[in-house]
Amino acid sequence: MGVPASLGPVEGNSRLFDTFVRLCEIRSPTGEEREVADTVAAELRALGLEVSEDDAAGPAEAGAGNLLARLPGQRDEWVMFCAHLDTVPHRGQVEVVDDEGVFRSRGETILGADNKAAVAVFMELVARAAESPPPVGIELVLTVAEEQGLRGAKAFDVSTLRSRAGFVLDHAGPVGEVVVQTPTQQKILADFAGVEAHAGIRPEDGSSAIAAAAAAISRMELGRLDEGTTANVGLISGGTSGNVVPGHCGIHAEARSLDAERAAEVAGKISDACTWGASEHGCDVDVRIEELFRGYQLPKDSPALGFAEAGLRGAGLEPQRVAIGGGSDANAFRRDGYDCVLLSNGTDMVHTYDEMVPARNLVAMLGVCEGIVAAGAGDGASEA
Repeated sequence: MGVPASLGPVEGNSRLFDTFVRLCEIRSPTGEEREVADTVAAELRALGLEVSEDDAAGPAEAGAGNLLARLPGQRDEWVMFCAHLDTVPHRGQVEVVDDEGVFRSRGETILGADNKAAVAVFMELVARAAESPPPVGIELVLTVAEEQGLRGAKAFDVSTLRSRAGFVLDHAGPVGEVVVQTPTQQKILADFAGVEAHAGIRPEDGSSAIAAAAAAISRMELGRLDEGTTANVGLISGGTSGNVVPGHCGIHAEARSLDAERAAEVAGKISDACTWGASEHGCDVDVRIEELFRGYQLPKDSPALGFAEAGLRGAGLEPQRVAIGGGSDANAFRRDGYDCVLLSNGTDMVHTYDEMVPARNLVAMLGVCEGIVAAGAGDGASEA
């Protein structure tokens, strides 16, 4: 996942790397963002940025609210960069190691480059810009609870932004990729209710909720259903003891598709399978379906798309337009009518113990952000 050698060496970027390592080693799974939010806010204020925290902690079920930081530029025009502060759950303390120019985690934990790679890049961006006013103002939106349904971004008020175009750096892929299409995701929760009984003495008096759930899952079409659609059952839990016919079982499933109607159709079929499984085993089932985020396809005349591709070219990279199967804060912002684009953050193997990011990719992302600021100055990035 390297970047072109023309982007130059990694020397001279020790502050960027130190910031990245330090942030990764601050624990911040969704709901525990308070320490990292306070740390980042204090450091941004020390650089002279105006920093505020919104009231998203409650509705987003997060440990802190979203941060909005501003650094004025030479002109009253603005560009916005966004990353999230939370990580997926993990056990143990993250300890970052430099493996011949590639940052990894020591031991069995995630690294946290998703999305602290982007947070560190943004902090270096404004640290350099604070030494000499940038051509346009820079807004940073640092969200919470992204990993659990984009809850922080959903609670963020985009009307508070001065920028007309935004850039979310949260796609795990080679630096240079520009996401132009993302899926709609449906969450399906099914609770099966059966009848408990002694498994060895009177099993015929019971109705197994686990058997009902298993039958339902066996009837579902899972995995990659077509080029733009996937379905999965990721969690199943139930029962109280090996000698008790289980009276409860819950499953957590999802359906995603680049076609919103197709995602809803697959979620409906999963729900139908649950109803069938419950009926076959004498159980009841309660199925709840929630759209976690709505997909989008970027219009060709999107100002954010234009600035992003100009910024990439300014950094020596040829933009690569891609469609992906994941969601990001960009989904929430675009749902609210705000023009933004999702870009790669140069990470790989995110959400796993093998998560990594080459140091050169952090430098490349910084160059891309500087290129976007320059592109915004050239064409006017704001209506402010």
